[in-house]
This record gives sequence, C-alpha cells and structure tokens, in this order.
Amino acid sequence: MKAIVHAEKDGFDGLSLCEVEEKTPKAGEVRVKLKAAGLNHRDLFVVLNRHKHTDPPLIVGSDGAGVVDAIGEGVTSVKIGDEVMINPSLGWKEKSDAPPVGFDILGHPTDGTFSEKIVVPAENVVTKPAYLTWEEAGVLSLAALTAYRALFTRGKVQSGMKVLIPGIGSGVATFMLQFAKAAGATVYVTSRSKEKGEKALEIGADKAIDSNGDWDMELNGEKMDLIIDCVGAATINKSLKQLRQGGTIVTFGSSTGDMIQLNLREFFYGQFNLLGSTMGSGEEYKEMIAFMEKYQIRPVVDQVFPLEQYKEAFSRLETGKQLGKIGFYIG
Repeated sequence: MKAIVHAEKDGFDGLSLCEVEEKTPKAGEVRVKLKAAGLNHRDLFVVLNRHKHTDPPLIVGSDGAGVVDAIGEGVTSVKIGDEVMINPSLGWKEKSDAPPVGFDILGHPTDGTFSEKIVVPAENVVTKPAYLTWEEAGVLSLAALTAYRALFTRGKVQSGMKVLIPGIGSGVATFMLQFAKAAGATVYVTSRSKEKGEKALEIGADKAIDSNGDWDMELNGEKMDLIIDCVGAATINKSLKQLRQGGTIVTFGSSTGDMIQLNLREFFYGQFNLLGSTMGSGEEYKEMIAFMEKYQIRPVVDQVFPLEQYKEAFSRLETGKQLGKIGFYIG
C-alpha cells in the first residue's frame, strides 16, 4: 500500500511517498481502508524535530476516516464495512485531570494515517456522522478534540461568556470558534491576516482584530471571561491584559516559543487562572462528536491534496497560508 513515510534523512528531506507492507489486525484491533486524512501542526513538529533518521521508518499522520475492512479477534463493537473516524488519542479512555501514563498520539511513535490502510485499537474508531463528507470526517479528529477539551473540560465555557481566540488560522482555532458560538458565547478572534479575519466573521466570530494592533483599543476596553491561547510567547501577555479579574486562560500550544516572562504581582492580584490542556480522552471524543452532530458543525476545510502532493500540503501549513484544515484524498 502507498504511504507517506519519514526515514533516512531528518526534516522534510526524509519524507517520501512509497510502498509499505499492509498490516493485519491483532486481537482487539481493526484495519481501516482510509478515504481521507488530515494534516496537523503536530505532523510538522514530528517531521522537523521529533522523528530522527536514526529511528525506524515512520508513517506520519494522526487524523483519518474510512471503512473498516478487517477486524481482529474479539472485536464486536464494529464490523467490516462500517464507516468510521479515527480518534488519535491512544491509551486515554476516561475524562481525567491529565492523561494517564502511557498516553500517546497516533502518528508518532506509532505509524499514522497518511497511508491507504491503518491498523488501530477498535476502541479508537467511532461511527462517522452521516452529515459529514469523507474529507470533513478525515480532517477533524485531533483539532476538534483539542478544541473541545480546552473549551469545555478545562475552560468550562458557558452561554453568555466573552471568549477570545488569538490566531484564528489554525484548525483548532476554527473549531473553537464554532464550538464557543454553539455554546452561546460571544467570540472575538485575532489574526495578522485581514482575509482570515474576514473569514472568521463569516464563520460566526463577533469581532476580528489585528494581532499586531492595540488589542485594548480594538476591543474598546472589553475584558474576556475566557481566552484560549495556542500561539504561545508572542501573545500570552497580550492575552492576559484582556482578561477580566478572575478570568481564565487555557493554553495548549507554543508555536512562537515556550518561554515567557510573567508579572506575578499582576497575575495574583488579578486572581487569574492559567490552565494547560492537550488533546483529550475517548470519553471527550464521543462527547465532542455528539456536540457536533447536535449543532451540525463542520470543519473549515482549507484545501485537500492527493497523497502525491504531500510536499505542497506540508509547505502550505508550514508557511501559515491555510485557514482551517488541510487534508489528503486517499481512497
């Protein structure tokens, strides 16, 4: 079968589309013939930083959807022919304060979804909602689960809240915008791109402001109940200045740097809450799917490529040209 594999060289030079051996599911596993898959920033980080040429070859990718074509011994929850989406959160079943020991994400260190078929634990597949296209179902899992836990489990978003989402271009951010609006929140977003800001307004944002501008002025002094920040060092202190006393910031990314300087006196006098979040459990994944079905939420799909054009797909994501999710057509 065809797969996008990282091997032999570090960075993008190690990526290639090649033939690999098809696997057979063991007890408790299923094999999915993939229809579509989704590209995430995590895949960039795996290729550029985490997976080395000295490691065994790796099939990249965390998101995917397709049809079950083989099942292992003891599997009764799904059957051959079922249309499913893959939850990439491995070893995290129930909702909890933090993931358990042994938690991992599909696509590193285990083989991922940028292939024609994949074998995963049966507990990691769920029925594809009928209203979603294959491309939509294939790109949503990692970003939507991350957004759902950050907003609901950690941020405890409620109707009437004011929510700020810095950096609206990512797939996670576009899900958070739609989820927060469905929950009844007023949602503000930031972007360096006027085009992305305008698109966010079309999706439902109440206001879009320039990331490089004066947030105090552009928000007319309004303070936020909840801020979900995935940008990192470039925005975290600007975000704190927009938070009401007793408000909450949830952070799950640091694409602009891990280290920040924090004024502790302002922080504790402000009674602020700073929470970390990452991915989510199988329980939250099912809650997220039910929430999406209730409100008929669809991922914002930026562009979908055939596997053969993986270089163009990775380049589009690395340069930040996308708004929403980038995907691959597979079957």
